[in-house]
Amino acid sequence: MAIEGPLRELGIHDVFQLLDLSRKTGVLRVTSDLRNNAGTISFEDGAIVYAEIRSNPHPLGSLLLRTGRVNDADLERARDMQVRGGDRRRIGEILVELGVVTPRELQRQVRFQIEEVVFEVMGWREGYFSFTEGPLTEVPAESAVRIPTEALLMEGARRIDEWARIEKRLPHLGVVPAFAPAQAGSEGDLDLLPPEWEVLALIDGQRDVRAVAAALGRSDFDVAKTLFGLESAGLVVLTDPGTQPGAHGESGGGPAGAGGPAASAGEAAVLVAQAEEALRQRDVATARAAAEQANALQPQDPTLHLLLGRIHLAAGRPADAVEELRRALRLDPLLPAAYRHLGYALVAGGRFAEAVEQWDQWERLAPRVDEELGQIEEVRRAKGAAQVLAGASRVYG
Repeated sequence: MAIEGPLRELGIHDVFQLLDLSRKTGVLRVTSDLRNNAGTISFEDGAIVYAEIRSNPHPLGSLLLRTGRVNDADLERARDMQVRGGDRRRIGEILVELGVVTPRELQRQVRFQIEEVVFEVMGWREGYFSFTEGPLTEVPAESAVRIPTEALLMEGARRIDEWARIEKRLPHLGVVPAFAPAQAGSEGDLDLLPPEWEVLALIDGQRDVRAVAAALGRSDFDVAKTLFGLESAGLVVLTDPGTQPGAHGESGGGPAGAGGPAASAGEAAVLVAQAEEALRQRDVATARAAAEQANALQPQDPTLHLLLGRIHLAAGRPADAVEELRRALRLDPLLPAAYRHLGYALVAGGRFAEAVEQWDQWERLAPRVDEELGQIEEVRRAKGAAQVLAGASRVYG
């Protein structure tokens, strides 16, 4: 049986589910002209037993080397057997025969490879698929792996949900992490997990997310998720090279000056004005879209994170508001409006004592800023109510 068609008509998740439920054996090929990429996934009785992709970020030999399972000499010896000795077996089979890796370790790494290919393809919304039913003839012997398709579908759905949250700060894998500037009073021991330390050790302000993942032999998703957590904790900043000064002008991507800092600032200013007007009209969806576009152009501007925090607060999303307002304060600890709105966001989330602390800080800074003086009475009333609620929660909580 042959099944084929464009992904815009039958989504890739539906294709996987169909092959799983009908217990098909054969090869699924998925191509994307937009990505200049193609993947091949082999099914046996509905389970996934092998997968490969043209843009494979984790070749097996390199993966084993980066994870310390083999050394350069082992890998060179296996490759020499392939090239000079005419050995047609795959690199993993040769390494097992040489006694360098165990079959179990090889199986674990092959499974990782297969899962990453599947999760990559699951994210495609355009392209073309074709499934050819029949006995499998090209699955390598080293791939003695059988993965239930349903389990990968569930994990893929979870990743898509998490990506929706992560991509607000990490829109693509070309984003470059760097260490955040040290703040006064932030000294102390860091309570981090080993995977977080591994990522921190490779941050140099030059490697992007994909390069860090490749160096660690970990998935792009795993590293992106770790970086998102480190950025939320204020330990790193994430920069999109495509929005930085000089990202376009000298490479022939447009006229001189186009895409430079002045152009980006000008575009951001227009988007901010649109967002502010939409917010006044209570059109929070339009306001958020414009503010996020402006933030992509000027990711280190604290006032844009303040704006996003206000929009999230207006939309009834206090947790997102707190996240953005804290980012604003990491970039500018002397931004009084951010403390004021952060207090309101914390109250909306039921965190009354924390709100009082933010308003205390606001009161110390507000007299220096004329536009904040008109808010004094309103904030003091809100602060008094929050103090009462905080006391009640301690008594009854």
